Amino acid sequence: MGEDKEKLLKEVEAALEEIRPYLKGDGGDISLIELTDDYIVKVRLEGSCDGCPLSMQTLKGGVEMVVKKSVPQIVEVIAV
Repeated sequence: MGEDKEKLLKEVEAALEEIRPYLKGDGGDISLIELTDDYIVKVRLEGSCDGCPLSMQTLKGGVEMVVKKSVPQIVEVIAV
C-alpha cells in the first residue's frame, strides 16, 4: 500500500471516529473494511445499524457526508 493511501486510510478512520459516538448512542457501530484504488470507502454497519431501515440514510446523509468533508478525495462510501 502506498504512503498516500495509508494516509487517506488514517484520515477516513479519524472521520469515522467522529461519527461512531452517534452510532453507538443508537446501539450501532461502523467498521472500515477497505479503501479501494478508485477512492471508494467500504464499511460494515454493525449492531442495531445492521438491517435498520434508516441505515442507508445514515450511511449517505451522515457517514458519507462527514467522510467526504474530511477527506475530499473520497468518491463514495458504501456498505458491504
